[in-house]
Amino acid sequence: MKSNHPESAHPAPPASEAKNRALSSPDGGWLGGIARLFGIGGRAEDRDELYRRVEELILGGPRRYTRTQLIADTGMSRELAARLWRSLGFADVDDDAVVFTDGDREAVRQLDRLRAAGLVPADVEEAVSRSIGQAMAGLADWQIEMLYQRVSGGNGGDGPDPRRVMGVAKRVLPLLEETQTYVWRRHLAAAAGRLLASDPDESQTRELTVGFADIVGFTRATRRLRPAELTELIEDFQGITAEVVATGHGRVVKTVGDEVLFVADRPEGGAEIALHLLRRLTESDTLPDVRIGLAVGPVVTLFGDVYGEAVNIAARLTAHARPGTALVDRNLAEALGEDARFQLRTRRPLAVRGYRNLHAWALAPAAPGTGAPPRRRRLRRQSAPGTA
Repeated sequence: MKSNHPESAHPAPPASEAKNRALSSPDGGWLGGIARLFGIGGRAEDRDELYRRVEELILGGPRRYTRTQLIADTGMSRELAARLWRSLGFADVDDDAVVFTDGDREAVRQLDRLRAAGLVPADVEEAVSRSIGQAMAGLADWQIEMLYQRVSGGNGGDGPDPRRVMGVAKRVLPLLEETQTYVWRRHLAAAAGRLLASDPDESQTRELTVGFADIVGFTRATRRLRPAELTELIEDFQGITAEVVATGHGRVVKTVGDEVLFVADRPEGGAEIALHLLRRLTESDTLPDVRIGLAVGPVVTLFGDVYGEAVNIAARLTAHARPGTALVDRNLAEALGEDARFQLRTRRPLAVRGYRNLHAWALAPAAPGTGAPPRRRRLRRQSAPGTA
């Protein structure tokens, strides 16, 4: 195995075909603009140098260590280090490849201190790493796209303005890092409050209202809309959804393309979010109809995601809701009781995957001046499998 001193020069990673295409596009590409900023030409060696400089700018320093050196320095086992690295979403590296920075070394030391303190149990280390890696990967992709728009805006096809690039290096990246820490702490405080207010036995399993909101005709829209129009549609949909859910004291769990998964602590809160969301999206001139499915039940919350029968039922109901409407399950229909704000109409039982007879109710706001909606007979749970 090749020996590398921590301070030794490290080879730049080879330029990939994708990198070459990005730099050899008709206008030189945005990376070509950065290359001109650094005074780098168009040869493969120059492109490798460009990527090295950009990487060091973001990581805060050069690559200094091989995996062997990092493991020897921190005391972490080779197998555990490799598993955690993959769990974070990064490809395997050779033992003698110089790819790790001082930041990587400090991160491994911090993780080892967390393990020693018992804050990260050994049986969930990889799951925690995977959850963090997936969340950060999506955030990083979005931020890089945003920063590119920031540094290249208003500069035509000549590539990023050098002054804008320096502004990103000196101001924007540190501000993003500080903002992320602030938002994380606020969410941490909110999560702690929810946990402390719940039953001690419900730290992972809680009674929640689960909702899915799905754009109708999204597949057709992707075929007829230009990329910029599709981006605007998705941003408008997710922006309105995030605002409505937060206003209703709910939480967006995740977005998957044209669909948003959210939860609320109380049944009436979930119902209000659904109706407000339908109303807001109906008023939009740019968005197509949406359909929503809601269900109530015990939900397992794990690493930022939710699991359980209520999640499955809400997804099935969403698929069968008519455009511009919301369907709710039996539990939510019963939980809303005699609430005068809502009106429920029984729908024909649905035959869906996993359920032979899935009972559903159409949710709507009560008509003005009608008072409480008609009394509904409370239905007993059916014990037969495949019914809900």
